[in-house]
Amino acid sequence: MAPRTASASRRRRTLNASPAIWRSVMCAFCASLIGIGLARFAYTPLLPAVIGAHWFEPSAAAYLGAANLAGYLAGALLGRAISSRLSLHVTLRLMMLVAMAAFFACAWPVGFLWFFVWRFAAGAAGGTLMVLAAPAVLPHVPPARRGLAGGVIFMGVGVGVVASGTVVPLLLREGLQQTWIGLGAICLLLTVIAWGGWPQDAPASQPASPHAHAPRQGRLRALYVEYALNAGGWVPHMIFLVDFVARGLHQGIAAGSEYWVLFGLGATFGPVLAGHLADRAGFGAALRLAFLIEAAAVSIPALGLGPAWLIASSVIVGAFVTGTVPLVLGRIGELLPHHPAQQKAAWSVATVCFALCQASAAYGFSFLFGWSGGNYALLFVLGTAAMIAALAIDLIAGVLSRRVPAEAV
Repeated sequence: MAPRTASASRRRRTLNASPAIWRSVMCAFCASLIGIGLARFAYTPLLPAVIGAHWFEPSAAAYLGAANLAGYLAGALLGRAISSRLSLHVTLRLMMLVAMAAFFACAWPVGFLWFFVWRFAAGAAGGTLMVLAAPAVLPHVPPARRGLAGGVIFMGVGVGVVASGTVVPLLLREGLQQTWIGLGAICLLLTVIAWGGWPQDAPASQPASPHAHAPRQGRLRALYVEYALNAGGWVPHMIFLVDFVARGLHQGIAAGSEYWVLFGLGATFGPVLAGHLADRAGFGAALRLAFLIEAAAVSIPALGLGPAWLIASSVIVGAFVTGTVPLVLGRIGELLPHHPAQQKAAWSVATVCFALCQASAAYGFSFLFGWSGGNYALLFVLGTAAMIAALAIDLIAGVLSRRVPAEAV
């Protein structure tokens, strides 16, 4: 009985993480909330106010949004190189400070170049935090809880979406300058909370199993393409959902904003639910199920099924916009179980592919929307096709991986 009791005790320890580890998870949550949830998404509801206050012309204000996206891509590309020079902890803290400083700096409309530099810096901080924060923490979490931990970390993105539709309008009642300062203050508070809770030591490395597979490069490349297609498939909801409800369905901006809040609520809880599913079913199976559900949800606006279905579509797509992120990160861990350095490199590549495809899809869908005379259904059909393609690639890659040696896959 003693060996069995000891074995049960070890299993219980693997299912639970220490308070210090969960504190580190909350630090990464704060980092994703600052770098992505606020530094990226808070500008969307601020855009009309910036134009209305005559700080910038509409075209210039749109370019400022593009500057943030370009900065995000730069941060995703250079984040690991920066951390190798400054150390991981210094880089994480520095980038949270940069995102915070960008909000304070934007409280004064000094000029277009000033704003462009700080919006670019905010995007770069977000891209760097996306690449570094979760991989800095998840190796310390017991494997049986990594899905849940990843979900909590990326829940910060969804909280930022909700804040963009709730907190920002409240702050705008006090004035545009006060709104930028208020967002900076929120980032300062989150930075203080996260400052000292990052893991201080490297996780114990797991000895390679004699039966361990070599890195599955083919499966990884397929995963990069799937994640990129997924990013493109979300674009119709992320850019056109509010406009579709307001103008396409003639329900007005207020109704469109309500659907955006529902989208944000889904984005808040999606990562935790997806992570919990992955802890039970595995990241690969959970990701395939996510692709299937997303394909159905993205298609709903094109089918004209009514308000209840559109509500479901908004919540489900919002949930997977953030929920797919921990699934892909966990899937990389499944494909490279004994290669932690390669896991971080693979996550950087996946993030870059995501950013590139989402930016390209945003411009491409915008062009198609104008070319088609405002055909919303076309956009949602194409988004659905991207999701189906992602699922098909994953299934085909799985079949091929069973037919050829691991080294070739």
